[in-house]
Amino acid sequence: MKDFSGRTAFVTGGANGVGIGLVRALLAEGCKVAIADIRQDAIDKALKSLDNREVMGVQLDIANRADYAAAADEVEARFGPVSILCNNAGVNLFQTIEESSFDDWDWLMGVNLQGTINGVGTFVPRMVERVKAGKQKGGHVLNTASMAAFLSSGSPGIYNTTKAAVRAMSESLRYSLLDYGIGVSVLCPGLVKSYIYASDDIRPDDLKGAMKPVNKEAVERLAGVHDFGMEPDVIGQRAIDAIKANRLYIFSHPDHKEELREVFDYILDHYQDYPKDPGHDQRVAFEKFRYDAGAAARQRSLAAE
Repeated sequence: MKDFSGRTAFVTGGANGVGIGLVRALLAEGCKVAIADIRQDAIDKALKSLDNREVMGVQLDIANRADYAAAADEVEARFGPVSILCNNAGVNLFQTIEESSFDDWDWLMGVNLQGTINGVGTFVPRMVERVKAGKQKGGHVLNTASMAAFLSSGSPGIYNTTKAAVRAMSESLRYSLLDYGIGVSVLCPGLVKSYIYASDDIRPDDLKGAMKPVNKEAVERLAGVHDFGMEPDVIGQRAIDAIKANRLYIFSHPDHKEELREVFDYILDHYQDYPKDPGHDQRVAFEKFRYDAGAAARQRSLAAE
């Protein structure tokens, strides 16, 4: 998608971090932008920093499906149909899976994965119907995952799980929306100058029952680390450039390339040369249909870039 001017964009987690970088880049391209964030004070601060009348804020807990639909209606009533969706909001717990509670799982899954599902389920059917009716030309969905979708260590375990799911979801959505001219990208940043290290500040009260006490010293250390993160505006511009090129994967941090190559090699090294089992040839013949379909989808995706 190359024609940004006049389009309406909806950016979750848009008040800081990667989100505000996306917002500023979209405004620079002539978009009308809705900043969706759970923190009204952060929205107010972001709006004051933007010298542009074509921007609005909407307070939203993206894990709440009904509220998401209401926010979508509010934005489209004011700015017109949303044709650029940026599912960017995310939270993190810097801990391992075995020390995590069901409340921890429900919180991170609710925001990072269910929130993305809610965004897709709310806006994409509207986009598709408008394209089919000739009322909209194309569109784009940008889902923010993370390098954690590929590079998983013991911690943060739940976060890694959610981001891997967002990556797989984005690839599937990419192939299914090709016929409508709606692009899909998954943004996989590394360390960002943001406040994700302080996610506990916005944890819902009803999911605090089994949470661990906040380690303030650890939070302060993470704050110092995130000060060296990539500037949101750099990521925002790289994301916009990738959307214009209709690329599926957006790797804003080039410093992970060799590590990712090592990970892929590590995975492939786990394959074993087993002898043929009964039914092998028939199974492989059947699997060829799936392989051919996947290969064709990947070729169509590349052709769309």
